[in-house]
Amino acid sequence: MAKIEEKKQVVEDIKQKLDAATLVICTDYRGLNVEQVTQLRNNLRVPGVEYRVLKNTMFRFALQQCGYEDIAAQITGPNAVIFSNEDPVGPAKTITEFARTNKQLEIKIAILEGKYLSADAVKDLANLPSREMLLAQVVGTMQAPISSFVRVLNANLTGLVRALDGIREQKQAG
Repeated sequence: MAKIEEKKQVVEDIKQKLDAATLVICTDYRGLNVEQVTQLRNNLRVPGVEYRVLKNTMFRFALQQCGYEDIAAQITGPNAVIFSNEDPVGPAKTITEFARTNKQLEIKIAILEGKYLSADAVKDLANLPSREMLLAQVVGTMQAPISSFVRVLNANLTGLVRALDGIREQKQAG
């Protein structure tokens, strides 16, 4: 009976990770040696990211309980799963780059904020700029009209000051 409770707890833990994650990526790690897996784990060792090898039955149960029945049916073979609670682009970049240099690693499927992604979609996600870069671009875009407005106001004020200075000079001369 203790074994069943233990398994239920594992499924519950996976379910909580699925609910909290903005990005979940399933990978097939067959063919990677211990050194390569350790390197991948180190690359993914950032706040909000976890890389775990999961038993398929437990992972399937958790997926089904979270409403991902279609994805649960696709879980076969050995799986290592990335759970990212924060920026989805960073882990996607890391795993895509690692898969590019280590051909044995296969990106199978992913879930991005509740939506199914194929392996190709994960690669497309990896090509996006990071969250910080996007925020910087937005701030720069927002600042451009304000800067232009300030320059226009400054030019008008400068013109007004010159006109008033010209009138003052005319009155002093005349």
